[in-house]
Amino acid sequence: MDTYMEENKNVMVATHHGKLKIGEKELNCAVLEDGSRIISKNAIFIVFGRTNRGRKSGEIRVADMPDLPSFIDANNLLPYINSDLKQLLYEKIVYKGSNGKLVEGYKAGIIPMLCDVYLSSRLDKQLNVQQENLAKASEIIVRSLSKIGIVALVDEATGYQVDRDREELQKLLAAYISEELLPWAKRFPDEFYKEMFRLRKWDYPRPAGKRPSIVGYYTNKYVYELLPPGVKEELQQKNPTTSPGRRKFRHHQFLSLDIGNVHLEKHLIKVITLMQAADTWEEFQRKFNRVFNIIELEQGEFDFA
Repeated sequence: MDTYMEENKNVMVATHHGKLKIGEKELNCAVLEDGSRIISKNAIFIVFGRTNRGRKSGEIRVADMPDLPSFIDANNLLPYINSDLKQLLYEKIVYKGSNGKLVEGYKAGIIPMLCDVYLSSRLDKQLNVQQENLAKASEIIVRSLSKIGIVALVDEATGYQVDRDREELQKLLAAYISEELLPWAKRFPDEFYKEMFRLRKWDYPRPAGKRPSIVGYYTNKYVYELLPPGVKEELQQKNPTTSPGRRKFRHHQFLSLDIGNVHLEKHLIKVITLMQAADTWEEFQRKFNRVFNIIELEQGEFDFA
């Protein structure tokens, strides 16, 4: 263990570990307790076909940057190392691995940046013969990353994506859902129902003021289902049905004032505008689906009026 690693006593722990497959190579990667996605130092040498001690003969090293790792310290590559990459190269990260031992690594975003160095230098015909294999390795890496980013690949390889999605959902729900039940306030403008009744060719207001039962279905379909994923389900859990089609409270009473209800209000304005721009219910549905990028496999609805 070198002095650098021994001096770092307060290192972070890797909460998730895995192997990232790029081409035919499997690279050790991890997610730290602060959410940093890390590629081990040895893995970077492996992916570029180098060893920690493997300095190709004939390469001229960068004299004024002696601490650069050997996979990037050739003098002819220096013009392609931008400030962002330089920062990552010097930001050596030490963490505790699955076996309790200390591991050196770099933030995962360093890999596509290294690839860019080799591919850009090859494009400018600045690579020497010994470096051509590094450019070829970069091509393989870039192709592997073309469909999904390096961060997402690390998340998948380590299994962190499951916990990440759960944590992100909790953060979102904390922002959208109020900790306390809000007092009732009118959140749905009359125009929302007037336009719905006009397009459905119903009388407004209805005799005795009772709305068709399908109005609740429409409210879910065109409003609450368009809130961020997970919000509608959380509202249904907090505000369960007490009898078929009936709930004790209105869903919007559980939305936070500063985020949840603001989003609801803005969304309702969009829906009402689309209704006003349509002459028929079917035209409104087409406009709604196009604006919100919704594909319906089946057309038509049951009328529960």
